[in-house]
Amino acid sequence: MTDLSALLSNPGANNLEWQDPYLPGRTIILRGARPVHCTPDTPVLFVHHGVNRNGYDYRDFWLPLVDEADVLVIAPEFPDAGFPKSDWYNYGNRLDTDGIPKPRVEWTYNVDERLFALLQTQGLTKRNTYGVFGHSAGGQFVHRMISLGFRSKVAAAVTANAGTYAMADLSEPWPFGLANTGLDELEMLALLKFRLTVMAGTADTDASTPNFPKEAVAMRQGGTRYARAHHYIAGARAQAASLGVHCAWTIIDVEGVAHDGKRMSAAAAPILSAALHAAARG
Repeated sequence: MTDLSALLSNPGANNLEWQDPYLPGRTIILRGARPVHCTPDTPVLFVHHGVNRNGYDYRDFWLPLVDEADVLVIAPEFPDAGFPKSDWYNYGNRLDTDGIPKPRVEWTYNVDERLFALLQTQGLTKRNTYGVFGHSAGGQFVHRMISLGFRSKVAAAVTANAGTYAMADLSEPWPFGLANTGLDELEMLALLKFRLTVMAGTADTDASTPNFPKEAVAMRQGGTRYARAHHYIAGARAQAASLGVHCAWTIIDVEGVAHDGKRMSAAAAPILSAALHAAARG
């Protein structure tokens, strides 16, 4: 069992290689940002990088934020060599090359839960819950992870500037909806009652970049990432209304910010900090 204490060894940046026991031979690099004052009571936040698999950048975005936010950040970096393309990252390694579902324990959406359990087992955290933040492809990872039920210990979740969404729709096929994922109406109700926060940069409107998803099904979600975020929320609210429940999801426009992981991290930090500290107070 990997000793995770190296992620807390010094204030500031720390790094550690780790292999999930259910994903053998595929190394994940854990990028830590430790606040100066860090104890087992400090909230834990998992931060998910974008398509460039640059966990080091996202960790560094949070380095100037962790002291004021009073959170321990761990950014799992999924190298493309071990976790190739969207199937292994954004889409969670749910399906094999023939489209057959893999065992749930092999999905990469398990990583945060298993890391948090290790932190607890090793006495590095006394917290019972944690937070998650993802930007761009990481935003895709986070909201799909939450949608498929990996949220039992998640006190706060923010998805920011995602390129595509798994709509809250049991008739739309995965990964752009939740059909054939095993979710039923009761689980949809539980998802809609979870307090997911969607953040959208109002200037994230450039559809000409190479990494902007342009498949036909993606384009039906909107012509820009900003439009797609609002389409995602509108779909969830419509679904909730059809089921006769309140949708607990919220959307926050971040004025003047484009596809910028650093500025979106700064905008998310106080929101996540407040939620994680409130969770600790019960």
